[in-house]
Amino acid sequence: MGGSAPVFREWQQLLTDAKSLGTKEKLRRVNDFFNRGLQFGDDQEIWGESDYWATLLETLAKGRGDCEDFTTAKYFTLLSAGVPGEQLRLVYVKAKIGGASSHVTQAHMVLAYYDTPEADPIVLDNLITELRPAARRPDLQPVFSFNGHGMWQGATGKAAAGGARTGRLSRWDDLLRRAKAEGFE
Repeated sequence: MGGSAPVFREWQQLLTDAKSLGTKEKLRRVNDFFNRGLQFGDDQEIWGESDYWATLLETLAKGRGDCEDFTTAKYFTLLSAGVPGEQLRLVYVKAKIGGASSHVTQAHMVLAYYDTPEADPIVLDNLITELRPAARRPDLQPVFSFNGHGMWQGATGKAAAGGARTGRLSRWDDLLRRAKAEGFE
């Protein structure tokens, strides 16, 4: 992606195409679009800050981002393509670098899609780019998950587990405010 008008047009075409697709194909196309088109970089080199959560439009303009930027770009794109927000959660995880048996972990963020509240979610990730159910991602240990509707401990889809307000996530609240100013709900 290099961060230019053609990239924005490609994203707009993705949105147009995705609106007529089934949910699983939307997930695949959106995941592939960002994983193939965005270059990974850390916030310090991209934004000059240690932890900056970019909006979708900021990420498209730069053509680069970290795991939060990949995740939030996918989240807002899927919302715009008609996937209900209740079915999407941003999940903060500890990722085992090098596979499930590794003892080396790193803070990471992925997007999870829940077909039903009790379903094993499908994980959209920029490390392992194949869409997989969470049960097939033993390299990820969920810490908490959240969306525009609340916050949950872990990544469980059970309604009894969550719904706490996201006020503790100031970066998320700030991103939601800036995304709304850009026309995203």
